[in-house]
This record gives sequence, structure tokens and C-alpha cells, in this order.
Amino acid sequence: MKKKLIRFGLWSVLALLTLESWAGPRDSTYVRAALPAPDADNAGLKLPAGFSALKVADSIGGARHLVVTPEGDIYVKMQTPKPGKAITLLHDSNGDGKADKITTFGTYRGTGIGIHDGYLYASSDEAIFRYKLDDKHQVIDTAAPQRIVYGLLNRHQHESKSITFDNAGNIYVNIGAFSNSCQEQDRKNGSKGRMPCPILDSAGGIWQFKADKPDQTYGDGDRYATGLRNVVGLDWNQDQNQLFVMQHGRDGLFDMFPEFYNLQQGNELPAECMYALKKGDNAGWPYMYYDGIQKKKMLAPEYGGDGVKTGGEKAIDPVVAFPAHMAPNGLLFYTGSQFPARYKNGAFIAFHGSWNRQKGQKGYFVVFVPFNNGKPSGDWEIFADEFAGVDNIQSPGQAKHRPCGLAQGPDGSLYVTDDVKGAVYRIMYNGK
Repeated sequence: MKKKLIRFGLWSVLALLTLESWAGPRDSTYVRAALPAPDADNAGLKLPAGFSALKVADSIGGARHLVVTPEGDIYVKMQTPKPGKAITLLHDSNGDGKADKITTFGTYRGTGIGIHDGYLYASSDEAIFRYKLDDKHQVIDTAAPQRIVYGLLNRHQHESKSITFDNAGNIYVNIGAFSNSCQEQDRKNGSKGRMPCPILDSAGGIWQFKADKPDQTYGDGDRYATGLRNVVGLDWNQDQNQLFVMQHGRDGLFDMFPEFYNLQQGNELPAECMYALKKGDNAGWPYMYYDGIQKKKMLAPEYGGDGVKTGGEKAIDPVVAFPAHMAPNGLLFYTGSQFPARYKNGAFIAFHGSWNRQKGQKGYFVVFVPFNNGKPSGDWEIFADEFAGVDNIQSPGQAKHRPCGLAQGPDGSLYVTDDVKGAVYRIMYNGK
């Protein structure tokens, strides 16, 4: 009897230890088995203590945003002009964490992807489509997507369409401005801004559509928020039931207005900003920008600003301001339980990395912002680094990898895409 009790106690302890590595997915009760072994070099990444990583796949092409099913399969939206290669499906059949079955489908390049209410949604640069899923979250007919929205503006600048969903049957899509700062002559030294900016009628904001209504156009949707130059990373915050976005800040303060800004200011301004949006909000582009050093909303030089005058009195304030020119391409609020408790409901942001700083680029990493009750509860910190694989990077062309999309797996793992060579990373916590 004593031996049986000892044996039961041992198995109980082992079960509890195993359960510590289990976690439910964002929208399902599915649970996954123990974590796979990480790569010996943590996939080349520098991570906090207790975290490890592996490459699920490598060299799949221009991998943009991604989504992980409750079964652990991964759909990746591809930025490729090759027919049949628009979406990549990664499947791990033996549980080692590596994709050993890779299939592709779809005929349109793009960025946005997501799963909602039994469908896989994916965007091109002009439209949004969806595919019906079976009970194992496999696409039933890859050749026959249903078109949900079409006719979205694409002027080949900030053209990617990122998407997310709320809990009331709506889909949100970014429509980026086909301009840097709405000048009369785009990116020309000293050119004045157009007043009012006509671009805001059909771009430079977030639009809301019904997630289940086919063939919608602008007239069927609502301009949910405006004054946003370009948003690539966005997510619906389940804890606050609210839309959050990351804006790509404007370029060229020093290059186009050297009478008001020096080289250092051109490198460090304006901030890359996170915004919490409600319907009707205006973030102020192109008339203002946010100065993360002075922590002020400033009047844009195209509209009479000089680096001293404030502006945007009616524009909303950012939730978090990050250093300039780092290109935030992915945003994810973490709802899993695999990571330590401090990460719960906090924000991960994938910074693609700058191209327009002089004497050294910044970004090329994933950062974390702790949140409490819907607001930041601490400073942002670098979470995953060394994607670029180059010290003191001077040009984005030197980067071996650039993080782009973020997704949470059913067990609470964090997935990151790279759109240079097409690596897909899985970051896990196996510390105490």
C-alpha cells in the first residue's frame, strides 16, 4: 500500500510539472502536450532567462502575418507575386516543433490573415477574402475563397492591408496613406501640406466592415478611426474589448526641413506610437506628429510647424511612444498562461527595423510592454533580439532576418515571422 501511494505521488508531481507547460489558446479550450526541444542556439535569438526558441520553418519566402490554429497548424500570409503561393500552411506531424509538411495556396500577395468564426481570412493589397474551415481548422476548398471586401485603395505606398476582429462580428482593416505627409509634392524639400488632406477620405485610417457580408466596398463600411499614416500591426485587446494599433511615423523632418531640424532630430523624431482606438478617433496625421523626447504633439512643418510649435489639440494621445523609424509591423496582446504572469495581457510588438536613419539603423527586434487594466504598467523592454544577425547595422539590406508578424499558439507559445528569408520562430518559456 505504501509503495502504491509513493508511486501515485510521483505521477501526480510529474503531471503537475507537465501542466505548467500547458495553456489554452486565445479562443479555444484545446491543450497541447509538453513543449518541444528548442534549437541549440535558440534559433539565433537573444531572449530573457527561462525562454528558448526554435525555427518552425526557414526560407519559405516573404512571410508577413500569421495565425496558429487550435491544433497547432500555422497559416502564413505571403508577400509574393507567384500564383498558388499566397498562403503557406505549416504542419508538424511528429511533435518536434518543426514543420515537416508545407503546402501553399492562394493567388494574391498581401499581409493580413486571421481565423474568425469558422473561417480563415486573408487580405490582398486591395481586398479581403475568407475560406471555410472544417472542424480541424483546415481549409475546405482552397480554390474558392469568398470575397468579403474589395476596392480598397492601393497606390503602391503603404499598400498592405492588415486585419483584426472584434467580438461583435466586425473586421477592421488598415488602409495606409499613399503619402509621407500629404505634401503638394510628396517627399519634396519644403513642399507645403494640402489642406484639408484629401487622402483621409479613403486612406490614412482604420475601416470597419461586417465580417460575414460578401462584396462590401467603402460605402458598406465605416471609417472607424482616421489620422493614422500607416498601421501594419493591430490587435483587438480582449481584456479591454478595444482596438489597439501601431502607427508608422512619418519620415523626412531633417531631409525636407533642415531649417527647423538637425540630423539628430531627423533620426530621433517622430515617435512610433501605439494608440487605443474608439470609433471616431483622430490620431492627427498629417497635421501633427508626436515628439517622444519632449512628450508633446507637435505641429507638422508642412502645416506651419517649426519644431517648437505644438499642434493636434483635438488629436488623441498615444498609449506608448517608441523611438523613431523602427517600423512596428506586428502587435499582439498576450493572453496565454505559458509565460510568467507578468506577461499576461501585455503587448508584444515586432519592429521590422528602420531604413532611413543616418549612421546606424534601429529596431529589428520584438519588444514587450507590461499592461495592467488596459494601460502600460512599466517601460517597454526588448524581448527577442538579434534577428538581423549584424552588429551596428547600417542598411536593412544587411539584415539576415526582419521580424514582421506575431501570433500566439494554443499552448501559449509566441510565434514570429521574418519576411527576408521566411523564417518562422517559436518562442517558449521553460524556466521555473
